[in-house]
Amino acid sequence: MEVRARAPGKIILAGEHAVVHGSTAVAAAIDLYTYVSLRFPTPTDNDNQLKLHLKDVGLELSWPVGKLKEALPKLSSHPASAPSSCSLETFKAITALVDEQNIPETNIGLATGVSAFLWLYTSIHGDKPAKVVVTSELPLGSGLGSSAAFCVALSGALLALSESGKLDFTDQGWQIFQDSDLELVNKWAFEGEKIIHGKPSGIDNTVSTYGNMIKFRSGQLTRIKTNMPLKMLITNTKVGRNTKALVASVSERTLRHTSAMASVFNAVDAISNELAAIIQAPASDDLAVTEKEEKLGELMEMNQGLLLCMGVSHLSIDTVIRVALKYKLSTKLTGAGGGGCVLTLLPTLLSGTVVNKVIAELESCGFQCMIAGIGGGGMEKQKCNGTGLFGGLRLGVGLGGLGIPGGGRETSACWEQDIIGFWVQGRERGRA
Repeated sequence: MEVRARAPGKIILAGEHAVVHGSTAVAAAIDLYTYVSLRFPTPTDNDNQLKLHLKDVGLELSWPVGKLKEALPKLSSHPASAPSSCSLETFKAITALVDEQNIPETNIGLATGVSAFLWLYTSIHGDKPAKVVVTSELPLGSGLGSSAAFCVALSGALLALSESGKLDFTDQGWQIFQDSDLELVNKWAFEGEKIIHGKPSGIDNTVSTYGNMIKFRSGQLTRIKTNMPLKMLITNTKVGRNTKALVASVSERTLRHTSAMASVFNAVDAISNELAAIIQAPASDDLAVTEKEEKLGELMEMNQGLLLCMGVSHLSIDTVIRVALKYKLSTKLTGAGGGGCVLTLLPTLLSGTVVNKVIAELESCGFQCMIAGIGGGGMEKQKCNGTGLFGGLRLGVGLGGLGIPGGGRETSACWEQDIIGFWVQGRERGRA
């Protein structure tokens, strides 16, 4: 029995950093996905292990189910329909199980993601043997919600084959979960995010689960729906950053300049709310869409200026902005800043020739460019055919975006394309 699930990454359209200080933020799903496929062995396979294959980094992980049962004696003590947090005792046991794999130092950043995998899998399926494959179009640690997309897709695949799942095995296409099922997926994914990040906000996994867009303020999430098509050029500067340090630096600046920074945060709040209103308003024709795109571009530029006031820009981000301005395109950072990814709005009437020129110039600077639709669907599931998965599929963690060669095409009928990217954060509990 095989199932595949996919979950999108996310971007912050407006409000990063200011949201920590009470302003509104707007986040949106992007049509770049993390894919998880799960298959249980048949009795004839005579396989009693939980296997995880990291194809693109040449890493194979496996645990005898007896070992899992011994290390996690309470793993079947709660139903899949009732998500629970990982206790400190269990977390220590899972960490020991991961450490026993002797993950090479070059791949040690995978450890917390593997821990999240073990917690989610054993919580939902106990000590049942299985084989899992994960691939992603999302680069690691660049602000696109790679770890959340992994946790959401994994939770979706695990629940689809659980007693709580409702997978229609007569339908070969992608299937959408009911809202009640998505709520369960989201809760489990949040538990996985907690293992990876410690204290996540819940924004990333919520956007990845439900798709479209959300407004977030003071801990309250509101789902909103876009009424206009949006495309962004996402430029990965490949510059790593320390999210915690950047958040702390904004807080320190706020203490030094309380009144001025309060004005900055109020302006960001107004930008986020206006942006959300524009996105939700219907557009009657192409002219109306163009006018809305112009307003969104202006709001993005204003938000970027305020992020510059907060001190979270970077020379690499400034380079992307300069290139985009040559073509009169609006750009802002997304996420923590200090590197990471940068958004450039691609108007509907923009010619492909211009887009290609922008991409070529940015790539000549050593950046990675991706075009993504904004505000699309959330987590979906799919029945898989054939026997290729358990016999040959491996967990692909493509690192093409980070300069590490990726793998080739998978052989199962369930896998239709090459996917590059990465799916988990490192041991440091920073934000994706």
